[in-house]
Amino acid sequence: MYRHHPCRDLAVSARRCGNYAVSGQLSHAMVPTNGTSLYVRVGGKGPAVVLLHGFGFTGDMWAPLATVLAKDHTVIVPDLRGMGMSDHPDTGYTKKNQGVDIAGIMDALKVQKADLVTHDIGNMVGYALAAQYPARVTRWVVIDAPLPGIGDWDNIVRNPALWHFDFRGPDEERLVQGRERIYLDRFWNELSGDPKRIDEDTRQHCAALYARPHAMHDAFEQFGMLRQDAADNKALLAKGGKITTPVLGTWRARSPAPACFTDRSYAGNKPGAPR
Repeated sequence: MYRHHPCRDLAVSARRCGNYAVSGQLSHAMVPTNGTSLYVRVGGKGPAVVLLHGFGFTGDMWAPLATVLAKDHTVIVPDLRGMGMSDHPDTGYTKKNQGVDIAGIMDALKVQKADLVTHDIGNMVGYALAAQYPARVTRWVVIDAPLPGIGDWDNIVRNPALWHFDFRGPDEERLVQGRERIYLDRFWNELSGDPKRIDEDTRQHCAALYARPHAMHDAFEQFGMLRQDAADNKALLAKGGKITTPVLGTWRARSPAPACFTDRSYAGNKPGAPR
């Protein structure tokens, strides 16, 4: 169902990918799903947990946590569609569709249900997964990003700190091409809890991956779909009601959108206080 894929050509990427394999716990594969293929790190033994990254990073961001979890969990760490070392299809960047991507990964790995840990855009994909496949998500940790169309979304997107949500137009890629590190540094320096924790090796690694062909274009597509994501999420909420999965919401002190983690608009239990 899936094929082994060694770390790809970038030397810095190979070094970072190797960090996952130091303990021999996680392997790497390209896994076909939903008309594309995602680069997935998988290993360990025990109850499954899926880790979904956000913008500015790839699944590599979870290396320290994945190594610990793999001691007593089956850890599944994909790069999202069009990001990291996953394939770069032209379409399919709504979060509802990417929720189907992740369900397909679980199918390929014969994982019926899993805990879910998500960050940033990964939160948006995670909600789409939980809303469409409620029986497959046992618990969910949501980290530091709002959900399109949910709760106070219409006011959240007016926050000047989130200008990148609408950074669109014919020149966006031309402005960033060759300047990926400058663009990403802004996120790491202004939106992270502690910029010093994102070291130079990590910054070089991520910038190199985002400078690969089609990478920044597809990253921008993640944001370009937010309006459709908002409509999709409203429809999912109206159709299925609040998700009943226990949710733990966490956010940094400087988060531009902390209210999204304390409302009850999308979850049956109060986010931040899981059952």
